[in-house]
Amino acid sequence: MNKTKKMPDTLVIASMILLVFIILTWIVPAGEFSRSVVNGRNVLVPNSYKEVAPSPQSVFTFFTAPLRGFMEAAEVIAFIFIVGGAFGMLNATGAISAGLHKMVQFSMKKPLYKWLIIPVLMLVFSFAGASFGMSEEVLVFILITIPLAHALGLDTITGVAIPFIGAGAGFAGAFYNPFTVGIAQSIAELPTFSGLQYRLFVWVVFTLIAIGFVMLYAYKVSQDASKSVLYEEDELLKASEKSEQVHEPLTFRRKLILCLLGLSLALLAWGVTEHGWYMVEIGALFFGLGIAAGLVGGMNPSVMSKSFAEGAKEMMTACLVVAFCKGILLVATDGKIIDTLLYYVSESVKDYPRAVSVELMFIVQSVLNFFIPSGSGQAALTMPIMAPLSDLLGVSRQTAVLAFQFGDGLSNLVIPTSGVTMGILSIAKIPYNKWIQWMLPLMGLFVLAAMLLLLGPVMFFQWN
Repeated sequence: MNKTKKMPDTLVIASMILLVFIILTWIVPAGEFSRSVVNGRNVLVPNSYKEVAPSPQSVFTFFTAPLRGFMEAAEVIAFIFIVGGAFGMLNATGAISAGLHKMVQFSMKKPLYKWLIIPVLMLVFSFAGASFGMSEEVLVFILITIPLAHALGLDTITGVAIPFIGAGAGFAGAFYNPFTVGIAQSIAELPTFSGLQYRLFVWVVFTLIAIGFVMLYAYKVSQDASKSVLYEEDELLKASEKSEQVHEPLTFRRKLILCLLGLSLALLAWGVTEHGWYMVEIGALFFGLGIAAGLVGGMNPSVMSKSFAEGAKEMMTACLVVAFCKGILLVATDGKIIDTLLYYVSESVKDYPRAVSVELMFIVQSVLNFFIPSGSGQAALTMPIMAPLSDLLGVSRQTAVLAFQFGDGLSNLVIPTSGVTMGILSIAKIPYNKWIQWMLPLMGLFVLAAMLLLLGPVMFFQWN
């Protein structure tokens, strides 16, 4: 009998990384760049790096960092709990399961429509990532797309990939993302959202790669369920779902609840793009949706409260993972090793031909994203150095911004220090090793495309 090695739990992985970072604070020299405030943001001053007194973190930090991370990431964690609870109430009405059952019946009559759902939804999510920087919001949508994928006979990976890979491809190839392109270009002293034509081309390339890969995988799984990376896990889950599943009719009340859900998603898009809504406003929106759904569904307050608690409870592991990931970053910051790593890796790209230097810039940004998994934070830290460095290398500043986008956006899909990534995997109950196994071919395609797209402005045309 063959025994497969089981990957450690997500929290165990996060704990191991936390321990590694504590050790690094004893090995990597402490250093700092001087900082100045530009347009309300703390940015680094180029050529100001200096070594400072070491600040190694003690073993005791291993126990305090998760608690500090919990407090620092309180807004994200509260958002996850509230949205999870809201969907607990929504699911208790039976509206989503009834709606999905109706959709499956329709797709069986007209199979072509089944294969239009994935590309259309991924295109929408990619546009959201490219325009207003959809990231944490994906946590909301996987609660809908996972049961959708199951209802269509597909697996959990596909359900996660629709919003996460869709938005991730758009985020990496963004043309109008204020949190990455906007900040990076302002620091690089470029007109905001300039270079739009080539960025639109980049976005189209990344989106097509994402859709094509997910569609091919979904088709394989639909033909043979054993082709799923999560075949064993999903078989157990589907058996459990079938034992609990009752195909209830799509009543008038449930149709009304689904209309409320659609209206809420429209409000979400409007609020984020027009009024800068973030987690507090989005969480309040879905909390209100949950209450409204419960009332329309005829639930009494006690049942609504219990459903909310059950939904929030499902998010416990995801919230703990977010806290651990934030604690890891606090350790690196307190140990004063982030600026040192930035200094040494930025120095490593010098003295190479332009075509090689631009690829090294992309690799450097990818490595730094492991330590700083925040688009706006990484832009503020790296662009004050990368922008003037690109001048010395003969690479346009637009291309330097693009290298930052690629390094930040693509690695976000796999790095274990990203609270969003690890939170999504925890909610979906996808082991990290299975996610990496599935992502490797796609990441290979993304990285190859990124490297080729970076060569265009360096070798074939001027991009200023």
